[in-house]
Amino acid sequence: MSVTHPAGFVAAGAAIGLKSTGKKDFALVVNQGPTYDSASVFTSNRCKANPVLWSEQVVKDGVVRAVVLNSGGANCYTGPEGFQTTHQVAEKVGELVGIAAGDVVVCSTGLIGLVNDRQRLLDGVGVLHAQLSADGGNDAAEAIMTTDTVSKQVVVQGDGWSIGGMAKGAGMLAPALATMLVVITTDAVVPAGELDVALRAATRVSFDRLDSDGCQSTNDTVTVMASGASGVTPSLSAFTAALTEVCRSLAIQLLADAEGADHEIAITTVNAATEDDAVEVGRSVARSNLFKAAVFGKDPNWGRVLASVGTTQAVFDPADLDVAMNGVWVCRNSTPAEDPSLVDLSDRKVTVTIDLKSGDAEATVWTNDLTHAYVHENSAYSS
Repeated sequence: MSVTHPAGFVAAGAAIGLKSTGKKDFALVVNQGPTYDSASVFTSNRCKANPVLWSEQVVKDGVVRAVVLNSGGANCYTGPEGFQTTHQVAEKVGELVGIAAGDVVVCSTGLIGLVNDRQRLLDGVGVLHAQLSADGGNDAAEAIMTTDTVSKQVVVQGDGWSIGGMAKGAGMLAPALATMLVVITTDAVVPAGELDVALRAATRVSFDRLDSDGCQSTNDTVTVMASGASGVTPSLSAFTAALTEVCRSLAIQLLADAEGADHEIAITTVNAATEDDAVEVGRSVARSNLFKAAVFGKDPNWGRVLASVGTTQAVFDPADLDVAMNGVWVCRNSTPAEDPSLVDLSDRKVTVTIDLKSGDAEATVWTNDLTHAYVHENSAYSS
């Protein structure tokens, strides 16, 4: 039941005709309280969609009582009319749910430059409101899918409280955040300030370390709402740990469904001088089309790993680097080591370990291979 597993939440998902396929394309998640604390993070792309521009203002007071989401059109670069559509959808949700429009986060996903049918959306809010249910989490998760092949959902149980989450995303998975819409709910009692601290800590080591294709979206939104319905107040550390588990699970589900991917690649940089160095190195490798193409071809080409490491500002000795692929140390001291033919890249999951020998920090960045299917899907996305 994902977002409706925690007490105090209802949701719905329905098909209102935004997608030509006739599949579900509109979702609503409502916090019924008794508390309405919230925190959100958004894309750092300077080119932001209308729903992001709206929602950035909504979340400033730490109160969010509903999130409404559509797939089938990003409502990005659609001019003043597009922003007005976002505003009126929030007004309609507020009217029917009995809350202020300024407490409604609006999310959209789909093609940039596509003008969504405003009346269809407004009528759709009525459809969703009539279907709101504590069993509506699955429908909501399905309704936010675009090129996703499966819905992404997770529940983590705490001590007398729980967290539920749903996400969409299958491409443009690049940091800050990824091309994603994520709604997370909890029935724990967590003040908005603590939610913000926990969410930023969780996204930093999960969504922000997804790097599928180096492309950053205009619509990324992650919102967490706390209903307080359990009456339990967990410690900040316990809540942050559970929220991080939720975010990591959803991030890995996003990676597993990356557009056209054959391999899911975890790049772990160890013994770095700083965590930032480890992230920079991992991200450099994750963004190498040469490396990603090699993995697609099941070629353990570790030279492409070292070439990418060398483009960073991280602290290391270029003559003393080690690289392992799927546990086989193909490179030691920046020279050939174990036989690359021992590396089996037939399985979907691939691990790469890079030892910088410069400190004790480490970090993992997740990516996927570059396939014919990815090129085909994105060459025909709008046509």
